[in-house]
Amino acid sequence: MDQFDLNLMRIFDALWRHRHLGKAAEELRLSQPALSHALKRLREQVGDALFVKAHAGMQPSARAVDIAPVIQGMLAEVRERILVTPQFDPPSSKRTFTVAMSDIGELTFLPRLLRHLAGVAPRVSVVTVSLSPRELGESLQRGEVDLAMGHLPDLAGTDMYQQRLFTHGFVCLTGRHNPLAARRLTRERYCRAAHAVVQSESRTHDLVERYLRENGIQRNAQLRCPHFLSIPQVVGATDLIATVSQSIGEAYADHSELRLLAPPFDFPRYDVKQHWHRSQHGDPGNQWLRGVNMALFGK
Repeated sequence: MDQFDLNLMRIFDALWRHRHLGKAAEELRLSQPALSHALKRLREQVGDALFVKAHAGMQPSARAVDIAPVIQGMLAEVRERILVTPQFDPPSSKRTFTVAMSDIGELTFLPRLLRHLAGVAPRVSVVTVSLSPRELGESLQRGEVDLAMGHLPDLAGTDMYQQRLFTHGFVCLTGRHNPLAARRLTRERYCRAAHAVVQSESRTHDLVERYLRENGIQRNAQLRCPHFLSIPQVVGATDLIATVSQSIGEAYADHSELRLLAPPFDFPRYDVKQHWHRSQHGDPGNQWLRGVNMALFGK
């Protein structure tokens, strides 16, 4: 097998269909001497004459008749599965996309994305995963994850593509009965207030913590917890305030028990992007989903 020239299968196929050396050479755009030389090599590798001269052209041998379906099947597979540009048809596709995002990302992206998919690609499904930066990079490289969405500065390198969707900042979230809800939040009031602080591996959360630390700002953390999910309910039922991403603030902006306050500091703003590995760059389905995300969330 190591010595077999796969190009010779095209020689066999042309001779099998035309049964004529000249016509086969014309189709393959070869001279007749070049085709004769290729046929000689094919005969040597197969160990059979394969095609012999006859009154009406070239007559296939019994061995040629035996292997013809195999060779034609292999060439058909190449034409239909490899040489044909893959297509993605949203209305009929049953593809499952695996997208990496945080719990905040799920809150931000999934409602609108799934509502859109239900209308244009009802059979497409989505699986979300939450991975560490190292695991995420490896999963994208292996094709186990199609896209990653969020503030993910660790996803860098020449093998990774990225596209900015929008830029966000931070807001302060508090309950409507909190005395601070009706007042402008000053630095003094911020530092004196009781805070609910989320301690997570989120790179977005790191921006706030680093800013406070570098500027020597201390706050009264009455609650520390690892998840954002409980924060709106906690601040709505207490006098605590929480510094959260703009995404969370927008998600709960219409909640009757909550109020949004502008923070008294110039916290850093950050880009929310979608990321994908270069191995997925030309995939029609991946391209389509990236386009959907850009249309829905791009600003």
